[in-house]
Amino acid sequence: MGNSGNILVIDDEVQIRRLLAITLSADGYKISEASTGKEGLALAASLQPTLIILDLGLPDADGLDILKKLREWYEKPIIILSVRNSEEDIIKALDNGANDYLTKPFRTGELLARIRVSIRQSQGIKDNPVLEFGSLTIDIVNHIVRKNKEMIKLTSTEFSLLSLLAKNEGRVLTHQYILKEVWGMGYIEQSQYLRVFIAQLRKKLEDDPARPRMLNTESGIGYRFSYI
Repeated sequence: MGNSGNILVIDDEVQIRRLLAITLSADGYKISEASTGKEGLALAASLQPTLIILDLGLPDADGLDILKKLREWYEKPIIILSVRNSEEDIIKALDNGANDYLTKPFRTGELLARIRVSIRQSQGIKDNPVLEFGSLTIDIVNHIVRKNKEMIKLTSTEFSLLSLLAKNEGRVLTHQYILKEVWGMGYIEQSQYLRVFIAQLRKKLEDDPARPRMLNTESGIGYRFSYI
């Protein structure tokens, strides 16, 4: 199996906790469970889990408030698992520190994949000077990008955008977060900038820009860099 670590599940649905316990244990993880926000905060502090799966609809608190409290000190991955599927809820969760967001009902295979990516990212991928994704390499220090060993010419803005997405491989970054990080606070409403530059990167990096495999759109929310 190869997976290890302690995953804390904060969810008031007994059936969901049971399903996750079976699924995650079979994949090699140790599972802890909490049915309320208060219990979840206490367990997170005492157990220091590798990753937290958090429901937004808790009986004693809004999951978004629990997320905010966790992010005051907890730096490891948090994945939201919720029936709430509106763009507003998803964006709020991501902007307040969630690493990923899955809606119920969910596919266990997809959840396991998201968990692996989140844990891998938290273990230092963002600090690596050279990121490698198959035939694509991104040299963060020297601002060099190669595909199939051939250098790809990028503008400084294109490189900043690509490196931000790649360092957060597998994580959905919202439009506003990307705009703030790459262009600055004055541009957080200028989503047209982002569309143009994503299109340019796809032309330079994707085998088929019309069917991107790395630079993926999360409709109405943002973008996700993924490599499979």
